[in-house]
Amino acid sequence: MKEKETKQSLSIPKQYRNKEEYVHSIFSSIAHRYDILNTLLSFNRDKYWRRFTVEKCNLKPGGSGLDVACGTGMLCLEQAKVVGETGHVTGVDFCEDMLAVGKENISQTPYVNNINFKQGNAIDLPLDDDSFDCATIGFALRNVPDIKKTISEMKRVVKPGGKVVSLELSKPSMPIFKQSYYLYFEKILPTLGKLGIGKDGPYSYLPQSLKVFPHQKEIRDMFEELGLKEAQYYELTGGIVTVHVGTK
Repeated sequence: MKEKETKQSLSIPKQYRNKEEYVHSIFSSIAHRYDILNTLLSFNRDKYWRRFTVEKCNLKPGGSGLDVACGTGMLCLEQAKVVGETGHVTGVDFCEDMLAVGKENISQTPYVNNINFKQGNAIDLPLDDDSFDCATIGFALRNVPDIKKTISEMKRVVKPGGKVVSLELSKPSMPIFKQSYYLYFEKILPTLGKLGIGKDGPYSYLPQSLKVFPHQKEIRDMFEELGLKEAQYYELTGGIVTVHVGTK
């Protein structure tokens, strides 16, 4: 997708040069309320979604995990619970404000010495090849400037036999539920988000970003095209989120 088309479809405000700059601005502005709003707006299902995602990573005690676009560190924490005190988890994100909240979150857990944060970009990870047993990305594949490049980078840094796993919003197909979901997502959620952070904009971006995001079948096809084996996906909670899994 060309940059001009991206701006048009996502209604990027004129003061931002591109999608990446706009997304950075959004997450910087909501970092301090991101976790609590995720829980409230998902009706507390976000915790289950993250646990399911990590279950598909095939991590073991003493293993090494990576979370790309880690934000406030919640998927890092789920990975750390599995790898334990002898394992290690790395979180990478391009937004300093989100990382600051992540470090604060982790500092209050028993896993403070098992999780390391790095500032970096999902399409050019500052990490060596074949370094991790798995790489996850949660609610961020919609936001990256290049989906295929991001998946390719995740594959690059995972060891042979390791898992690449994405947790993302998706397009439900069940009649009635589908209509109710889109009503909530497009009309109600932006209003609740505005009340939660005290400003308009960030939570209006969410329904826009989902509209232009590929269907879960297309993401599965991308996994296969990029050489990930046994690519499959799991639709959760009526298909409002999907977990994609592939093996290097």
